[in-house]
Amino acid sequence: MARLQYLVIHCTATPEGSEVSAADIRRWHTLPVPVGRGWKQVGYTDMFHLDGRVERLVANNEDANVDTWEITNGATGYNAMSRHIVYVGGCDRKMKPKDTRTEAQIAAMAKYVHDFHAKHPTVKIVGHNQLAAKACPSFDVPIWLSEIGIRQ
Repeated sequence: MARLQYLVIHCTATPEGSEVSAADIRRWHTLPVPVGRGWKQVGYTDMFHLDGRVERLVANNEDANVDTWEITNGATGYNAMSRHIVYVGGCDRKMKPKDTRTEAQIAAMAKYVHDFHAKHPTVKIVGHNQLAAKACPSFDVPIWLSEIGIRQ
């Protein structure tokens, strides 16, 4: 068990407007290579659907620790100290990185992040691209956080 240090925001890296299911995420992440990634666990605790619905993918007790059963595989080297969340989308129709969040997703993410920050004010909220050389989540998380009134 480790102290929770990061909330990492991801995108599913799927085309704009195309919905993704929890079953899709489980297949992509847990099926053996070469079909999936061969992980023991999916990469995210919660997923934000196009309609703003938030779906829990991995059980979490919401405390300030990351118990072994809560670990998800979102960012190499950070998983044991992080919670990972994901929004459906993140690519245009040609699979180029793009902020494709719907208004409903933005509203749901803002509420989630505000609630999370109120419970865990010392946890750093970052985009996946701040921890690894990736485009994910296809938007600038620090700028968005300042737009929604969260200062870190």
